[in-house]
Amino acid sequence: MIARLVELAASRTRRVLIGAGVAFVLAAALGAPVVGLLKSESSDFQDPAAQNQQLLRVIERATGQSAELGVAALVPSSRDVRGDPAAASEAAHVAALLAAQPGFQRVLDYPATPLPELVSRDGRHTVVLAAFATRARSAAAVERVRPQLAGSHVLLGGNDVAFSEINARTTSDLRRAETFAFPILLLLSFWVFRGLVAAALPLLVGGFAIVVTFLLLRLIDQFLGLSIFAVNLVTGMGLGLGIDYSLFVVSRYREELAAGSDTSRDARRAAIARTLQTAGRTVLYSSLTVAGALSCLLVFPLRFLYSMGIGGALVALCAGGVALIVLPAVLVGLGPRIDALAPARFQRTQARANGSSTADASEHGAWSTLARAVMRRPGLVALLTGGALVVIALPALHLELAPADAHVLPASSQPREVAEALTHDFPINGSQAITMVVRAPGGRALTGGTGGSLATLEQRARRTAAGQAGVRPPRYLGRGVWDIELLPRGAEGAPANQSLIKRLRALAGPPTLLVGGPTAWFVDQKAAIAAHVPLAIVILALVTGGFLFLMTGSLVLPCVALAMNLLTVAVGAGLLVLIFQEGNLSSLLGFAPIGGLEESNLVLLFVVAFALSTDYGVFLFSRIKEAHDEGRSTRAAVAHGLERTGRLVTAAALLFCVAIGAFATSHVFFIKQLGVGAALAVAIDASVVRALLVPALMGRLGERSWWAPKPLRRLHARVGLSEAAA
Repeated sequence: MIARLVELAASRTRRVLIGAGVAFVLAAALGAPVVGLLKSESSDFQDPAAQNQQLLRVIERATGQSAELGVAALVPSSRDVRGDPAAASEAAHVAALLAAQPGFQRVLDYPATPLPELVSRDGRHTVVLAAFATRARSAAAVERVRPQLAGSHVLLGGNDVAFSEINARTTSDLRRAETFAFPILLLLSFWVFRGLVAAALPLLVGGFAIVVTFLLLRLIDQFLGLSIFAVNLVTGMGLGLGIDYSLFVVSRYREELAAGSDTSRDARRAAIARTLQTAGRTVLYSSLTVAGALSCLLVFPLRFLYSMGIGGALVALCAGGVALIVLPAVLVGLGPRIDALAPARFQRTQARANGSSTADASEHGAWSTLARAVMRRPGLVALLTGGALVVIALPALHLELAPADAHVLPASSQPREVAEALTHDFPINGSQAITMVVRAPGGRALTGGTGGSLATLEQRARRTAAGQAGVRPPRYLGRGVWDIELLPRGAEGAPANQSLIKRLRALAGPPTLLVGGPTAWFVDQKAAIAAHVPLAIVILALVTGGFLFLMTGSLVLPCVALAMNLLTVAVGAGLLVLIFQEGNLSSLLGFAPIGGLEESNLVLLFVVAFALSTDYGVFLFSRIKEAHDEGRSTRAAVAHGLERTGRLVTAAALLFCVAIGAFATSHVFFIKQLGVGAALAVAIDASVVRALLVPALMGRLGERSWWAPKPLRRLHARVGLSEAAA
């Protein structure tokens, strides 16, 4: 395979570059529209087989209408609407405006239906709840009604409006993140790559990988249906991995080219061959490992998570492919011009770096000096460093979860203002009703025989919800389906309401009785994630550990890597609790805490952090193994590997933090959470873990770092790949 890549880069340079140019233009033209085609729905965060999703489908089949009141209009009044009919007229006016819009199905307003849950405690606000045929119809209706209500202080929100705004903000935030990140990445790349031409290469690799992945996502969306949030991950991961892979390939190419005496085409061919045999293999391992790690998200039935798994795995493979096929051809074509447009001081610095011998670099460099200092007291350094990281991770023990709803929008957003007003100012939030759907064809008798009559089930529901929720009488929906609504007190995801959902579901089981609603939505989301986490962890461990074993031939180093990755993830979780759950730095980062962390996004963040930690581990271990295979002791190999990769890993992490950290500018809470969390995890892993903890552990283990049972050693000799192989 490597020989074939060398042949493409060195002998068919022009063909590769022309083909790559055509592929880029086609992928950009056909793939870029995916940003506007993908959407977000509340069902993105649900298992389609979850009980609350079954309930929605049953209601829609029975009534022919949407099961959810997705629009909520908060209408202010100067007087108490409960005693002044004139004060309630504005609510009737808003209801009439909504009823006149295309796709309207039904409305619930206080003047027509004097339900107490539609009025605030002080009587100065009413809420108008409306249902439309689709979420798109809801959003369009709100946009048409909004100008007609200008100056009335009516706030428009609801679940449909909230997710429509999340869609719009996600798209605009992606553009803002790109606008923010690209100039900074270009400047930092200029400093890291020591030249303007070289600095453009990571953006070329990252951009190429992104547009090809967009095209693949557009094709997959035709058959599977993907979430808009995958676009954010593809952009951040594409830029980050493009930078990582470019940095390692370009720096190794420069190193190999400087080892020769000329820059002729033959010399460039030899340099690119050695680069692909060494750094190229590392990039191959990294892209496969990162893609394999992210593919564990495919086991989750939530569209949000499996979309992220598909997008992340594809962009990792695309970035690796571009770095191994297109980038080498670019390097051969450029030749010595790769250092063009670089200040003279940068060229002198680069020449010194490239011209230094391996021995000199491993003995006198700053990173090898750090490694030797660490290994003089490896046990103590490991204890102190590991202890400090554990202390930072401790807040994760107090982690709380929050649902993905209107609260993930900024505090100034109307849907969030409406949601908070309904939670805090109304005695009962009518939009958070718990719905029990009962199949009772032919009247009041239940099928299944477990629940007795419909009246009996209603009585049991009242006893179960006593003091926690009011219960409305059963209502016939059609097609042998009845519903019983309960109006719970407190917030949507409150522990008491979650407990109530579980008790109500114990009254009978599907298909006789289904229990749904926003709180049930949250309960089912947590259950779906918890049920699939064990399998995801097994896949994550086997894939990353397996690739690391194939690369190193050691059983110990994969275990060390897995432990370090878990520690990095734990530290990231602890910092997220401090920042996003407790609200520290909220004013600096521009968000309002929502009382916890969104769970599906948290799973994504942990997997991304784990995959990126493995990525940097691959870069470090590959150079250490190369030195060890050349005959150095483990400690000398660690010093050499750290010297050769320390600056590169640190620079790659810095650039990646900018690429993924740009999502901190997002106005959507969990996109901001992803950007900040991933950037912090990468920074800690590339600095503290890779520079201190891993060298300390390897120094303490010594030659035992390379231990593997004889059967596994024989397996590695047969199927393993050697970084230093010719």
